[in-house]
Amino acid sequence: MPAQHHHKPLIIICLLALLTAYTAAAAAPIPAPPSVAASGHLLIDFDSGQVLSEHNADQKLEPASLTKIMTAYVVLREIKAGNIKLDDHVLISKKAWLTPGSRMFIEVDKEVSVEQLLKGMIIQSGNDASVALAEHIAGSEETFANLMNTHAKRLGMLSSHFVNSTGLPDENHFTTPRDIIKVSEATIREFPEYYAWYAEPEYTFNSIKQHNRNRLLWRDKSVDGVKTGHTEAAGFCLVASAKRESMRLTSVVMGTDSEEARAKESLSLLNYGFRFFETHRLYDAGTTLNQTRVWKGAKESLAAGVEKSLYVTIPRNQYKNLTATMQIDPKQIAPISQGQSVGSINVSLADETVLTVPLVALEQIDEGGIWPTVRDTVLLWFE
Repeated sequence: MPAQHHHKPLIIICLLALLTAYTAAAAAPIPAPPSVAASGHLLIDFDSGQVLSEHNADQKLEPASLTKIMTAYVVLREIKAGNIKLDDHVLISKKAWLTPGSRMFIEVDKEVSVEQLLKGMIIQSGNDASVALAEHIAGSEETFANLMNTHAKRLGMLSSHFVNSTGLPDENHFTTPRDIIKVSEATIREFPEYYAWYAEPEYTFNSIKQHNRNRLLWRDKSVDGVKTGHTEAAGFCLVASAKRESMRLTSVVMGTDSEEARAKESLSLLNYGFRFFETHRLYDAGTTLNQTRVWKGAKESLAAGVEKSLYVTIPRNQYKNLTATMQIDPKQIAPISQGQSVGSINVSLADETVLTVPLVALEQIDEGGIWPTVRDTVLLWFE
């Protein structure tokens, strides 16, 4: 019977609902992305994951204070887990107080709340705040770096390694443009209420007001983050994210030669993406897209759909040329587990495949009793 299961043709079902057309005029050809004066860069759509421009996106580079995106992410995970609270008071160590570079000006042996330290790190890029938080959570900055690497691995940041919470130079401390966007997007997705702090233009602590170093917050109201970084070795770096209407793009430039350059190059990338592309949600996660026959199961019908909401990014004014086909293997034999692949969805633009994603079982189907098993075994012989 298994041989029959694998050699029968697939059912091809056209999803006509996807053919609803916009009345927009035909789109002009998409120009090449702008030239970016950086050691590495990446521009990506937040929802679809579509890369719109990249150069050296997988090259290991020094992140400087972009590191603090990961530091803040780990802190927020600890808050979510209930291990620490925003109003916890942190005793400032001499090491944190003496940490060189940018700072929020905390004082040794004073107590500062986790919330104040987070804002001082996110808005003011305080190295002292980063170390204080690391020590509060893990006992030492070195142990905290192990937590950073654990989360990096979980997020798929396989070309990154962190040895400190600040981004101060170390030959074993590195990331890539593609990796740093992963933790940036995880922050936006998992912690929207705290991500709002990345858009704060200034923060005052200890009667000292400091401005956010992300110049794009003043130049483009759609920009709401994320983080700047700079050391002599790393150059000037910036992860930027912006949302216009329902479309969010995230960019990173690493290794530019000035504060102005990192802002200019980032805005150039974002404007390019928003001007020439558009993103659409095609199907919601968990929505039944098809019912298919199940053999030898406790039920005869299986609901199939997508595990995650499906988005696609395409050139502007081309939605009317978008089509989708769904392929389902008709010989689905129980048991079938929820989330198991039962086919695929292929999305095409003008006959060119844009993406292919698994079609999965939305429910579990257990094996049936003796009668369904015997009956379907006989029926499959005739199939």
